[in-house]
Amino acid sequence: MALTEWTRSMEWLAAASEDPGACKQEWQNGSTGVALLEAGRFWDVLIVPEELGLRVADLLEELPLLESGPCLLDARRRHVGFLLPPEPQTLWIGTGVRLLGAGTWIAAPAPHCRWGALRWLVPPDGTGALNMPEVLEVALQRCTDELSRLQGRCTPPESPAGCPQPVLQYATRARVRR
Repeated sequence: MALTEWTRSMEWLAAASEDPGACKQEWQNGSTGVALLEAGRFWDVLIVPEELGLRVADLLEELPLLESGPCLLDARRRHVGFLLPPEPQTLWIGTGVRLLGAGTWIAAPAPHCRWGALRWLVPPDGTGALNMPEVLEVALQRCTDELSRLQGRCTPPESPAGCPQPVLQYATRARVRR
């Protein structure tokens, strides 16, 4: 990551901290190199199980003409977090899936951190680019289906009706009918 890009991404990410100066100081010279950042203002974080999240991150990286948004791996908790635009009326439904929005916090290493138990798979680029919810939903569904087949829950020749499909769905509350 070039110095100007690193500086820009550090400024952008630190802006989500209560004290951006202290946040940057911790990333540069601190003992942990990790800062608490508030979700829900600049971005939300969709947390998914590690196995699924790693596959989705790989798939998003392979898509032509699409820049992946920031993606964070927490190997200790075995989760992957995708930064999305903040949408207070958003629902994500799925096994092991959580959305962190307003009133929640995440631990985040410096944007250049690509090693350790807590690291960026796709670091923020400083421009504010985030993952697109609709693209992420399709990628999650595709990878969920693939994992389901690989784990023997469904064999490809079976009809879709005979194959139990994991539920993974994104919707805004405005679109949800009760």
